[in-house]
Amino acid sequence: MATATVVRAPSPGTGLPAVFRQRYLLKLLVDKELQIRYRGTILGLLWSYVKPGVQFVVFYVALGIFLGLERGMENYAVYLFSGIILINFFSESFGNAARSIVANASLIKKIYLPRQMFPVASVWVAGVHLLPQLVVMLVACLIVGWSPTWIALLAIPTALLIVGLLGAGLGMLFGAANVFFRDAENFVDLIIMVSTWSAPVLYAWTMVRDVLGPVWFAGFMLNPLTVAVELSHAAFWLPTTTPGAHEVPPHLFSQWTPLALLLVVVVMVLGDWVFRRLEGRFAQEL
Repeated sequence: MATATVVRAPSPGTGLPAVFRQRYLLKLLVDKELQIRYRGTILGLLWSYVKPGVQFVVFYVALGIFLGLERGMENYAVYLFSGIILINFFSESFGNAARSIVANASLIKKIYLPRQMFPVASVWVAGVHLLPQLVVMLVACLIVGWSPTWIALLAIPTALLIVGLLGAGLGMLFGAANVFFRDAENFVDLIIMVSTWSAPVLYAWTMVRDVLGPVWFAGFMLNPLTVAVELSHAAFWLPTTTPGAHEVPPHLFSQWTPLALLLVVVVMVLGDWVFRRLEGRFAQEL
């Protein structure tokens, strides 16, 4: 007797866990993004050095030399670059994740796979570009006498985790919105533009405290990017300075870091929830 074959429709996405259960597909998407990004270029992955390098030189000359920040801050070049690499990681991961659904419309309309895989792959690609910048940062720190503590070493992965989760969470949230309202891309560009100045990348946190006072300074520290950048400073810059000459914001490790981790987890959960609610209509809208 012939047995009947039961055909089932593809089950709906089960969120982020489904992405990591299908790591092979995720790797294929990351490889595809990297190949497309550098197709036809001469420098290839070396562009991940060129862009932050030019950005660093421009900011260093404008702020460090012309505005004199270098004279008031020890190893300002290390301070500046340790913040730039974090902001670049956020800008690339968030910006590309927010555009990933629309950019991969042809795949979404033809192939069934967890839709969250596209924003996650964008964050992963940003991480690949971050690695050479971290290598340059470590070499520069060793040259100027880097002597980190174990707390400083733990601050590096913590800062990267905060930025990665924030980029992925906001990327899923705005990526889903971008399918229905292309104005979302303009909001993404605005957020990326403001993020460079909302965190102490180009200036010291003490300037904010002295000008705004304790109440507004607390609001300033609620920004997860501020915490991530200060963790990066604590990891790379502070161990290269004269002991006792500089300090991190009060309660950075005991209060602000756990709070930043909680906030980015909330953003991640919210982004995944909104994404799941809307992903069933992606193919139709695209």
